[in-house]
Amino acid sequence: MKIQAGRADAFVAKPPADCRALLLYGPDSGLVRERLNLATKSIAGDISDPFRVAELTPALLKDDPARLRDEAASLSLTGGQRVVRVLNAPDSLSGLIGDFLARPMGDALIIVTAGELTPKSPLRKLFEEETKAAAIACYADEGQGLDSLITQHLGKYNIRINPEALQMLANRLGSDRMMVRSELDKLSLYIGAGGGTITPTDIQDAMGDGAEATQDELALAVMSGNQAQAQTALERLLREGTNSVGILRSVARYVQRLHLASGQVQKGKSAEQAIETLRPPVFFKHKAPMTQQLRGWAPQRLAQAMEMLVQAELDCKTTGMPAEAVCGRTLMQITRAAPQGRSAPPRRAG
Repeated sequence: MKIQAGRADAFVAKPPADCRALLLYGPDSGLVRERLNLATKSIAGDISDPFRVAELTPALLKDDPARLRDEAASLSLTGGQRVVRVLNAPDSLSGLIGDFLARPMGDALIIVTAGELTPKSPLRKLFEEETKAAAIACYADEGQGLDSLITQHLGKYNIRINPEALQMLANRLGSDRMMVRSELDKLSLYIGAGGGTITPTDIQDAMGDGAEATQDELALAVMSGNQAQAQTALERLLREGTNSVGILRSVARYVQRLHLASGQVQKGKSAEQAIETLRPPVFFKHKAPMTQQLRGWAPQRLAQAMEMLVQAELDCKTTGMPAEAVCGRTLMQITRAAPQGRSAPPRRAG
């Protein structure tokens, strides 16, 4: 069965007794790991308990397929239900897992993790169609989802955040769930146990200027035509675990804001005045480069760039091509087409 996003966290916090296997897959490796550990704790209590938690690799199961049944049927020496975790599973394991679900043994919960899987993936289809199993997609927190994660996590420390600071923080944090929580914990320590309201100044003071590879900084570099800075920022984001779709959407949001401002220019406002109309407000250090970009990018070229970003996201999800390669190629094409870079109009990736 397929578990919808709104039910996912509640499902992994308390898997139903009739669920024998759970698939956690998607581009957000941090969210996959978080839900893996949450589901494990809900059954075994402690993810490091060797008597109640077993981890198997695809290589081990390839050499010894019976190991999955053996582990599922094993009884814990300390009592209680066991968890068998199969990490980074390929589609080639769908047959083995399907055989187990057809004739399950023991009462252990089998938890399988995987990267991004297309709708045609045999592994994904098995878990979505099998009544004794469940599939949960793990996609990056973004938009309202990321905003809610930030406000809820900070709320545990009695800390609030104003709208401008929330936008700024969301752009800086990226989208990997575990990395986001880690950075929010650091920010909470900086603000202090007494709580309060976070402002953009607090974020700047706490996180400093060293995070050039934030999504905002990447968008600034791309739309300014600075290929070296854009490449450096992109590589750092990918190295830190930010998924490609999240990166593309972040740059797309930035381009959309530029396009909205260009509409104000078309109505007679100056570039500076148009930037001031944007909500949430533009961070003060970004106003000058964003104003310069607004003067250089014509509305139709911004629309072309937006179309390329949307198409690249679709390609990441549907073509089977490496998402990082699609993301990087598209961003570099837009960077080279920027008025401050090469003068040729953007061309679609492909």
